[in-house]
Amino acid sequence: MAHINRRYIDKHWFVFIIRGLMAATFGFMALFGVMTDFEIVISVVSVFLLLMGIVDSVSALYASVKKHGWINSVIDALIDIAAALMLLFFARNNIVNSLIIIAVYTIVSGLIDVFHGFLSTVDPTDRFIRVLTGVLGCVMGIVILNAGEFEIMTFIRFFGAYMLIVGVTSLIYGVHNRSQNIEDKVARSQARKKTAKKATSKK
Repeated sequence: MAHINRRYIDKHWFVFIIRGLMAATFGFMALFGVMTDFEIVISVVSVFLLLMGIVDSVSALYASVKKHGWINSVIDALIDIAAALMLLFFARNNIVNSLIIIAVYTIVSGLIDVFHGFLSTVDPTDRFIRVLTGVLGCVMGIVILNAGEFEIMTFIRFFGAYMLIVGVTSLIYGVHNRSQNIEDKVARSQARKKTAKKATSKK
């Protein structure tokens, strides 16, 4: 088993579960056509990104107290909240600008996932999940940005597909980190028992 960064998994796995549930729910709604009115979709996207930003902000605040991993959460929070505010107040009634913001957000989020995967993740499974999600995000964002002949809702479904992927991979990431956390606790418990036995045998 790869080296486990205990401080990281202890604090962040639940955040990925929450983000995964939120992203998967929105992605399903956008991808499978539950929402059809563009203005309503943009409002929902804005609220969704704002909620994601709030989750990341809370994670960053908690992590800052423990002085570990807070920068990652701050970056994620800033991007989510910035995209949400731009959609709500600067591009809500402009279809082109809204799609550009969504596309740029998807690309930037993808690049940050790749960055996190290579520089902030210890476990190879976690790294693979983050990098794969990031690469898919970049591809989806570029498609949204350049496929001008598609219908508006097709763009939204592309974004929904990306969010569904983010949701599923975040859930896998969170569950995997949770299992690592459990394994780590078991390993530490066994190590303490061995130490206690050695101390007892010396007496």
